[in-house]
Amino acid sequence: MTSTTSSVPASRRLGSTGPLVFPLALGCMGMSGMYGAANEVESIATIQAALDGGVTLLDTGDFYGSGHNELLIARAIAGRRERVLLSVKFGALRTPDGGWGGYDARPIAIRNFLAYSLKRLKVEHIDVYRPARLDPQVPIEEVIGAMADLVKAGYVRYIGLSEVGAATIRRAHAVHPICDLQIEYSLFSRAPESEIFPVLQQLGIGITAYGVLSRGLISGSLPGNAGDLRAHLPRFSADNLQRNRALLAPLQQLAAEQGLSVAQLAIAWVLSRTPSMIAVIGARTRSQLAQSLAATQLQLGAADLQRITAAVPADAVAGERYGEQQMRMLDSERGKSA
Repeated sequence: MTSTTSSVPASRRLGSTGPLVFPLALGCMGMSGMYGAANEVESIATIQAALDGGVTLLDTGDFYGSGHNELLIARAIAGRRERVLLSVKFGALRTPDGGWGGYDARPIAIRNFLAYSLKRLKVEHIDVYRPARLDPQVPIEEVIGAMADLVKAGYVRYIGLSEVGAATIRRAHAVHPICDLQIEYSLFSRAPESEIFPVLQQLGIGITAYGVLSRGLISGSLPGNAGDLRAHLPRFSADNLQRNRALLAPLQQLAAEQGLSVAQLAIAWVLSRTPSMIAVIGARTRSQLAQSLAATQLQLGAADLQRITAAVPADAVAGERYGEQQMRMLDSERGKSA
């Protein structure tokens, strides 16, 4: 196996209508308790180190930590706004005890969510604004129409989508240009390849891939802290975890041949799939960030990529990526036809 490195990774355009971005985006969700307690000082230092390392896009959701994540990001980017593109998801509702209260994508709710995000982030506009999921009670045309009004008003620069299927993508794009779709994609999550990715390519829509390390499963990270959501995910259940960790052996061998980590190999594989794809990495520490940034400098040959792909057959992964109830809610997992 051979690989080469390039000192400065080329920027990628987020779809045919979107901005130029660094190949990696920093996903900040884990800095607000979703994977257990996080250190705020280290989180802010990691965000700032990412910006210093060339990262341009920060990904968050207004419901991460019930607004905590946006407040954290505001502190980290103070005095650096011109260097940052903010991608914000909205729609999920929270309860006072931190639970989930449903989903709301009505136009009036969207305007309310945006008002609070602008205030918490201490910015005048959001660069990429996206509904976190499809609201079955609100036609996607109404959602995108309301967001298009926010673009015209100058509060939003670009409209994105998250975890929706091919038919919804077409309907949304017909109302207003969509710059990108955020969706889980990795060596362990290959479902979008069959029907969703071809539609994105046809329409000139970019891909923001999250979960590129399958929530740490590929890198060897396991649930440990109280409040770690992975403890409730099927792929981390006892039997499934044992089977899935066994899949890593060939990847570990391939990585060892190059003196790389499995995580770096997996990130480089995702970035190799198409120039219209960027990878969201959930680094919570500067050391994790440094490893991920190094992956952007890898240039794997065709034979190397084929070996990596073959090492983890798409149908070999045990367990769904979310629990049964959440899987039923995902438009990206429903229908599978355009």
